Amino acid sequence: MKTPLSASLALLAMLAPCFPLAAAAAQATDGTGSPPPAALPVQAPPAGVDAPAAAEPAVLARQPAPPKPPYSIPFQLRPAAAVTVMRADTSFGMYDDPAADSADGTAIVSTLLGSYKLSDSFAPLVRLGMVSNSPPGTAEGAVGFLNPILGATYFLPLTPELRFAAFFGVALPVGSGGGNTPNPAKATANAAGIRARSALDNALFAVNDVVLLPGVDLAYVAHGFTLQVEATLAQLFRARGSEARNAAGAQLNPDSARTNFTAGIHAGYFIYPELSLGAELRHQRWLSTPRAIANDPTGTLRDTTSIALGPRVHFKLGDKSWLRPAIAFTMGVDDPQLRWEQKSVQLDIPVIF
Repeated sequence: MKTPLSASLALLAMLAPCFPLAAAAAQATDGTGSPPPAALPVQAPPAGVDAPAAAEPAVLARQPAPPKPPYSIPFQLRPAAAVTVMRADTSFGMYDDPAADSADGTAIVSTLLGSYKLSDSFAPLVRLGMVSNSPPGTAEGAVGFLNPILGATYFLPLTPELRFAAFFGVALPVGSGGGNTPNPAKATANAAGIRARSALDNALFAVNDVVLLPGVDLAYVAHGFTLQVEATLAQLFRARGSEARNAAGAQLNPDSARTNFTAGIHAGYFIYPELSLGAELRHQRWLSTPRAIANDPTGTLRDTTSIALGPRVHFKLGDKSWLRPAIAFTMGVDDPQLRWEQKSVQLDIPVIF
């Protein structure tokens, strides 16, 4: 006779093989007793059709940089930029010698400047020049070479609108009309050339002196408008001609050192992308007192002021090449320019690469 306990043990032994099957059935459900949905079969692409490539992550297209605002190149001030350029610059000067009663004289000054941009901020340059003078009356005319200038420009953009440029150059005393026995006609041509260039390029004509030329420019360029200021110091040291004398025996180059200062303001505006108008106010002053200034009976040789204005056109020659010729009218607003009735027309032809 079986007891209740033995009957229960016998029942558990009979049901034990069913527990693993129940657990497996429970795992095949979603926890609620319902079987999970069957997975959809993956269909192969039709024969001859490649499977689509996996989608690549989207890449944002690089936006082109906005164009730089146009810059109005000054007429006689230095450009506030480091560029590769060939620049032919000629001034046709007309004057009336106050000591002569005959027709007007003319002086032509031509310079050629070459600059090469080694980096976005640095460009060395060389500048060469010639002067031709046809004085009034029967006085002898002459053609001569000017002092070459070797220098470099350092360019620094301060903000998108504000740019700074520093310049340093050296003028070498090899021009015509210098030395201990100067040709008088060539020396007179140099003096006429200084006036034709509004006394801003004295280093070119100081044919007896080594000239050191530090200078700075600051330009605001935005909305088609350019406003630029410039200051340059010229320190002259006599290197030759100390024994040169005039017909009366007076020393022609008595000063062993002289100091000159020039400054200017340029304003330009683009009426069209191909046309801009510019105006300049320039001033030159001797900071030292050379013998010629001390002995000047008119008292007008220490400084002079001039103005210039004119149009400049802009032709794009290639991706980075531009032709930007300009013509400007220049005149003095005080003595000695007014006393000589000095007027000039400048033809400036820079080709930028």
